[in-house]
Amino acid sequence: MKLPELEKPEEYVGLYIFDFGDHVGVGFTAEEVAELLESEKYKDGKVYKIHRAYPDGRLDKELVRLAVRTAPPCRAKVHLSKYSDEKYVVAFIYPAEYDEQVSSWLLDGEYRTSGAAEGGIEAVQRYYGHELQILDRHQLFGKSESISRTGQELLASVKSAIQR
Repeated sequence: MKLPELEKPEEYVGLYIFDFGDHVGVGFTAEEVAELLESEKYKDGKVYKIHRAYPDGRLDKELVRLAVRTAPPCRAKVHLSKYSDEKYVVAFIYPAEYDEQVSSWLLDGEYRTSGAAEGGIEAVQRYYGHELQILDRHQLFGKSESISRTGQELLASVKSAIQR
């Protein structure tokens, strides 16, 4: 996805990027996005909310872009949340048993934070224990070594003790 150069990127915070597939548009309102997604022609478009814009026109979506380039090793959630007027946090929540694989995935993808990072079950519990406002959320789907079953095939096998 190639974004156009923005003369005043700070004016786009809170608006949306719409990826039409063959091109992108920057600066849509929530109502405009809803209307586009409701239309038959653009129902499969991808939408990104702009939370931070830099003077050079870049928009902050690094973790989501990494997941689009290379699937994470497991399913995960990404939240952009507001604690107070000046305090924001990006929460990346995934199953603890994938710590090593997620760490390698982040390093291989050259992901860098712009502030302090902490991890572990206690950090997730503290995050959920705060009064916060989730401004944006993404569900990341991990790559799987097994093909998932769906529908009748899955329902027919739920009583089996061994699934693979």
